[in-house]
Amino acid sequence: MAPHADDTPPPSAIEPTGNGSNDIVGKNEPKYEDYIQWKPLPPGGPLNRWSQSLTRGHDFPGAQACVPNEDMMKNAPHVGIATVWWEGNPCNTHLLELGKAVKTAVEKQDMLAWQFNTVGVSDGITMGSEGMRFSLQTRELIADSIESVTCAQHHDANISIPGCDKNMPGVIMAAARHNRPFLMIYGGTIRKGHSTLLDREINISTCYEAAGAYAYGRLTPKCKSSNATPSQVLTDIERHACPGAGACGGMYTANTMATAIEAMGLCLPGSSSFPATSPEKMRECTNAATAIHTLMAHDIRARDLMSRAAFENALVLTMVLGGSTNATLHFLAMASSADIPLTIDDIQRTSNRTPYLADLAPSGKYYMEDLYSVGGTPAVLKMLIATGLIDGTIPTVTGKTLAENVASWPSLDPGQRIIRPLANPIKKTGHIRVLRGNFSPGGAIAKITGKEGLSFTGRARVFDKEHELNDALSRGLIRNDEGNLVLIVRYEGPKGGPGMPEQLKASAAIMGAGLTNVALVTDGRYSGASHGFIVGHVVPEAAVGGPIALVENGDLITIDAIANRIDIVAVPGENDGEEEEETEAGIAAVLERRRAEWTPPKMRPMRGVLAKYARLVGDASHGAVTDIGGSAW
Repeated sequence: MAPHADDTPPPSAIEPTGNGSNDIVGKNEPKYEDYIQWKPLPPGGPLNRWSQSLTRGHDFPGAQACVPNEDMMKNAPHVGIATVWWEGNPCNTHLLELGKAVKTAVEKQDMLAWQFNTVGVSDGITMGSEGMRFSLQTRELIADSIESVTCAQHHDANISIPGCDKNMPGVIMAAARHNRPFLMIYGGTIRKGHSTLLDREINISTCYEAAGAYAYGRLTPKCKSSNATPSQVLTDIERHACPGAGACGGMYTANTMATAIEAMGLCLPGSSSFPATSPEKMRECTNAATAIHTLMAHDIRARDLMSRAAFENALVLTMVLGGSTNATLHFLAMASSADIPLTIDDIQRTSNRTPYLADLAPSGKYYMEDLYSVGGTPAVLKMLIATGLIDGTIPTVTGKTLAENVASWPSLDPGQRIIRPLANPIKKTGHIRVLRGNFSPGGAIAKITGKEGLSFTGRARVFDKEHELNDALSRGLIRNDEGNLVLIVRYEGPKGGPGMPEQLKASAAIMGAGLTNVALVTDGRYSGASHGFIVGHVVPEAAVGGPIALVENGDLITIDAIANRIDIVAVPGENDGEEEEETEAGIAAVLERRRAEWTPPKMRPMRGVLAKYARLVGDASHGAVTDIGGSAW
C-alpha cells in the first residue's frame, strides 16, 4: 500500500540489514488489487527472481527453447533494455545504438540482456499539424508497452533509454507499474546550432519564432548589407537548427524531465546534461550495467526510489531551472502511477518557496550544452543540496544517496553566468503558477518568468481550434494596434483535441512577430520551448462544458500571477446600449445563460487510438492519465 501524505516514510538513505543486503525504509509496494501479483524469489539469493518462474524445471519448455544458452536462461538474471527509438527525430534516432552499448555491458556482467523497443512521436515534426494530437498519448503507449514486455517476459530488471518529451515520464510510469529494479538513461541533449545569416546560436524553437517574423515581415539577416531574402534566412535556420542527434537544447520539456528525474535519483549522475554525442554518454551506458546489478543485488526497486521527497526534489529543480509547464502534467501522472499523493496545489506550494535562477532558453540566453560545460546537473544539485533546497538524503540508483553521488563532482564555477546565486535570482519565486478563478475552477498552469509582467488584462479573441489561430497569425490578422488581447484556443484539451496538442507554432509566431499586446490561453498545452504570457491546461476543458467553452469575443479577462487567478471580469452588454456586466453575480448569470445555449461537440475521431484515448483520459489537473477512475474523470 502506498504511503499517504501524512505518513510518508522519511527520505532516508539505504540502510544495511543483517543479511548483508540493503533495504529501503518504508517500501512503496503497489496495491494488491491494482496489478497482477507475481511471486518472485525472496531477496538476498539468486538475481533471477522473476524470470526463474519461467526457467525452472520443465514447467515452460517453450520459453526455455527460445534461448540456446541453457545455463544463462536458467540461472542468469534477465535484464530488459527498452529503447524509445525511431528514425526521423534527432531526440531518438541514436537510441538504438545506445541500447546496443548497454546490452554489451550487461552481457559482460554475466546477465541476459533483452533489448526491445517502443515508439513515440516527434514534437518538432508534428508541431502545428494534426499529427501533434498523437503526441501526448504516446506517453501512455510507452508506459503500456514497457509494462507489457517487462511483465509478460518476466524480466528481472529494466533499463529504459528515452529521448524526447513524453518518453521520460512514460518510462517512469512503466517502472512504477512493474516495480522491478530500474534505471533510466537519458538520450542526451543536442548540440547548439548556428545560423550564418543571423550570426547567432539557434535551435529548433528558432524555426517557429522565425516563421512568425517571416509572416509579419520582420525576418532579416543580421548584416544589413546582405542581400539575403527572408526566405533564404528561414532556409538557413531550417538547415542548421538541428546539427545532430539529441533532444531540443533549451530547458524545454525533454531536458526539464531529464533533470528532474536525475534529482529523483532515478538515473546515474550527469545523465541529464551529458550531450547525446559526448563520450560521457557512452560511458554512462557502460556504467549502467554495474548499477543495475547493484540494484538487483540489494533489492532496490523503482518504487523504493519514488518517494514524496524525490518528487519534491523534481519540483524544486524544475522551478530553479525555469522548466516546462508540461512537467506539471507529467509529475502528476508519474506520482499517480507510483501511488504518491501529489496535486497541483503541491506544485504551487513548491513554486512559492523556490527561486528561479537559471538563464536558460526559452526565456533565457543559454542552452543545456552550456550548463554541461560548467558542471552540468550534478553541479547544480550539489549547490542546491548545500543550500537546503534539495534533499540530498534520498536513495538513488547507485545505491548511494543523492548527496553522496554529487559530493566529488566539481562545484559550479563562481564566474559562470548560467545559474544565478540565491541572493540574486531572476525571480524570487517559481515561474510556474497554478491559476484558479471563474475561468478555470479546476485549475490552469501559467508560465510567468516575470519578464512579461505579472498580470495581464485584455479582451478575449476566441478560436475553437489551434489551426484557426495559426491561420490568423499567418495572415497577419492579430495586430499590435488592437489593444490588449487574450487569445483563447479551446476544444484542444485531453478529450476535446483529442490529445491536448502543444501549441508552440502559435506562441513562437507571436514572439517572432513582436506582438507584445497578447496573452495566450488554452485548454491544450504549450511546448517547453514556448515563452511569453501563456496559460494552458485549463480545467474543466471546453469539451466537457468548462467556462472556457462559454467565453465570447469581447469578454474581459484578467490573469493575475500574484493572486494566482484567471477570471472573466466583465462581459459586454447583450443588447445595444447596455453597459458591461462587471459584478461577480452578474457575470455568473451571463455564463449560465450561455451554458443553456451551449451544445456539447460530437467527439471526433470516433475510432482508432485517439478515440480510445479520449474515452479514457482524465483531466489535466490530475495528469491526464488513462488507467484510473474517480476524481480524474
